Amino acid sequence: MNNKILMENLRCIPDFPQKGINFRDVTTLFKSAECMQIMVDELYELYKDKGITKIVGIESRGFVMAAALAVKLGAGVVLARKPGKLPSTVVKESYSKEYGVDTIEMHLDSINENDVVLIHDDLLATGGTAKATYKLVEHFNPKKIYANFIIEILDEGLHGRDMFDGLCEVTTLLTT
Repeated sequence: MNNKILMENLRCIPDFPQKGINFRDVTTLFKSAECMQIMVDELYELYKDKGITKIVGIESRGFVMAAALAVKLGAGVVLARKPGKLPSTVVKESYSKEYGVDTIEMHLDSINENDVVLIHDDLLATGGTAKATYKLVEHFNPKKIYANFIIEILDEGLHGRDMFDGLCEVTTLLTT
């Protein structure tokens, strides 16, 4: 989609958090009421007819648009968090990262088999966290799963979308 206003407001920070990485900072989109409205409207158009009942926001920037879109769609929000952040019984999924292993958790009572779930995060780069979240959601055996990201990074040879390999429909608002 690459909305011109969103692209103009997206801040890129070279060599953060380490040399060679061009960090896409979505907080500049979040602080603009105009950008927030554009993103909510574009996401709503993508998902208004999909029957979404739950939106899983991935820690932490995924929480922002998950909540905003859930209000417009009349859906619930589920938090996918790092270990130790959720107070009740959790299910978890571990995944490999460049420098080790990480884990993502959700409450055991978050989703049921009647739910249609949209997984949302700010960024799709390597796809490791998103794929682990997909596996976690799959554990609940919902009717359908979708995945959405504000930004998909393609220009650095990253192919996070490939992690889904036809598992679900994947959409993004911006590609860089």
